[in-house]
Amino acid sequence: MSQEEMGVYIFCAIQTEQDDQFGAIKIEGLEQSTFTIRHKDAAIVAAEVPMKIYHPKKQNLLMHQGVVSRVMDQKDTVIPISFGNVFQSRDDVAALLENLYPQFETLFPEIKGKIELGLKVIGKKEWLEEMVQENPQMEKMASAVKGKSESAGYYDRIQLGGMAQKLFTSLQNEVKQEVYAPLEETAESAKVNDPSSEKMLLNASFLIDREQEETFDQKVNEAHEKWKDKVEFHYSGPWPAYNFVNIRLKVEEG
Repeated sequence: MSQEEMGVYIFCAIQTEQDDQFGAIKIEGLEQSTFTIRHKDAAIVAAEVPMKIYHPKKQNLLMHQGVVSRVMDQKDTVIPISFGNVFQSRDDVAALLENLYPQFETLFPEIKGKIELGLKVIGKKEWLEEMVQENPQMEKMASAVKGKSESAGYYDRIQLGGMAQKLFTSLQNEVKQEVYAPLEETAESAKVNDPSSEKMLLNASFLIDREQEETFDQKVNEAHEKWKDKVEFHYSGPWPAYNFVNIRLKVEEG
């Protein structure tokens, strides 16, 4: 039986002057130790794994995130690397690190001691329906559509859809002003991402100084207190700066 070819899976990059230890991982049933590959004051955290394509299944994503969280507990300068990058050898990873080092040199001071926190604000169905019903124009339009044949009500329905969109956009703007703006003041940097579901009023990422995390949490709690009857808050992190770091990681086709 031929032995499975092994490759090197990479998790994240760190600023360090030593060979750090981050424990073992379990990837698709196989337990392996993590190790670092170093260049100057930078290192990539990696593990030896069977050479293949790893699919972003829940278990695999949790494994990746778990290692990155462990690294973040020990290190204050962590550059995230996306899931699923496997190289053929340690030498290939060392070459990649050398190529990326000029980018890392610039990034290290920018993200030292920084973490990313995510906040998604999702409108509660009952509240959104209430908003629609309280809108007199929409009420009038909805009753105009009712009772008309499909073809006769076609343009009315388009208009109704447009009005609903307008209402939703105004709710998104309200959340942006009342929830996002005060949080942005505490953050080093903040970013509004595209909503990932139809009831989502805000999908934001914040880059925070670790020292500010408690203050920021407090502000999130205050906003939640005001809005909790209307929306749900999904607050996540701390993560490395996924939304604020754009490293051009090129995986060579082997």
